[in-house]
Amino acid sequence: MATKRRLEQRSLTGLDRLISGVDERLRQLTGQPSQSPASSRPSPALAHQEPALSARERDHAGALMRVNHTGEVCAQALYQGQALAARSDATRQSLLSAAQEEADHLAWCETRLQELDAKPSRLNPLFYAASFALGAITAVAGDKVSLGFVHATEERVAGHLRAHLKSLPGEDRKSQLILQQMLADEERHGEEALALGGQEFTRPIKDVMTLASQVMTRTTYWI
Repeated sequence: MATKRRLEQRSLTGLDRLISGVDERLRQLTGQPSQSPASSRPSPALAHQEPALSARERDHAGALMRVNHTGEVCAQALYQGQALAARSDATRQSLLSAAQEEADHLAWCETRLQELDAKPSRLNPLFYAASFALGAITAVAGDKVSLGFVHATEERVAGHLRAHLKSLPGEDRKSQLILQQMLADEERHGEEALALGGQEFTRPIKDVMTLASQVMTRTTYWI
């Protein structure tokens, strides 16, 4: 029996692991028993002391990190949806590699939320489902469009992160360090997507994407 289990584990394909990851994330978001998101890299804030923040500053920092946490939920869903329908192995591997770094971001944000006594957004399951569907749809349109969507999305994310870095309380070095590393990773993901042959989206399409992202950021700040 043990030999059979080992053979089954070795026979798992990348698609099997992807579907398993989607199932695990859905369990987490719907409150079913599951493991916390795993980080392959230590948090940039790990060695830093908790800052002394006023109640108002703590609430604001917590709300911003809730927005970023939901953004990482959406990123996981987008990359998983795109990888599921990717045309080439190279594109799929690039998406899954980026998704692992997004999993790091998700874990860092979740830990920071706990430290700030803040809760994840109750809208996360809705945003996850919508983002997964959107990722799969763009992948069906072809790798060039899918990778172009990654680039355009990461541009939007980078803009939000820069705004949040300016808005965070000056003493909240822990949140700042997390967002700085996230910003570097997101910008690199966008550049890599273009280098792999992604299509540069037009300004009107990017403007629509900006409006859509604002719906997420404005709602999850409060909910």
